[in-house]
Amino acid sequence: MAQARLPITEKIEWTWTDRPVAAVPNLLDVLLVGDSITRGYYPEVAKDLSGVANVYLFATSCASGDSRLPSQLRDYFSMMGLHFAVVHFNNGMHGWGYTEQQYAAGLPGMVAALRAGGPRAKLIWASTTPVLHDSAKGESTNARIDERNRLAAAVMRRDAIPTDDQHALMLKHQDLHNGDVHFTAAGSALQAEQVAAAIREALEKM
Repeated sequence: MAQARLPITEKIEWTWTDRPVAAVPNLLDVLLVGDSITRGYYPEVAKDLSGVANVYLFATSCASGDSRLPSQLRDYFSMMGLHFAVVHFNNGMHGWGYTEQQYAAGLPGMVAALRAGGPRAKLIWASTTPVLHDSAKGESTNARIDERNRLAAAVMRRDAIPTDDQHALMLKHQDLHNGDVHFTAAGSALQAEQVAAAIREALEKM
């Protein structure tokens, strides 16, 4: 009997959620799914969409390709019990122990978990942002990010999921990096502006 493949874990594993202090009952609910990049722009997205939508966050170090990710998403949706109108998602800055092909192969399961948890939600995929300098160990490199984005974009086209091209946006603003991976407050605010615009557009079509 073949042995089940164990997840390739990172030294530090984490999940993080956030929500409005007091959700406004007559507003639609929106969810951002991602990692620490998403955590960075979440507060500004929530502020931008104040009076338009209640904005929630689910972030994790568990990336596509890891069999635990769909389960984490299912647990989150079960815990919250909300009917999200829009789910904006990306989780490409982790899981470097997985190949790009494994990353891409895991995306349909992630999309399926999002659709199961938000059956009426419009999905928006965000491309993974560039790094300032490639990791010396060959983990987070721009060549790998480009390949992940290319493979993910093909999955999203097949599933008719629109793209928020955060990679193209931040490629023009490498001066706004805080370290090699994350961004300054100004960089996160710039990201948030584009995220909020994509969500507003989706809400207007409902």
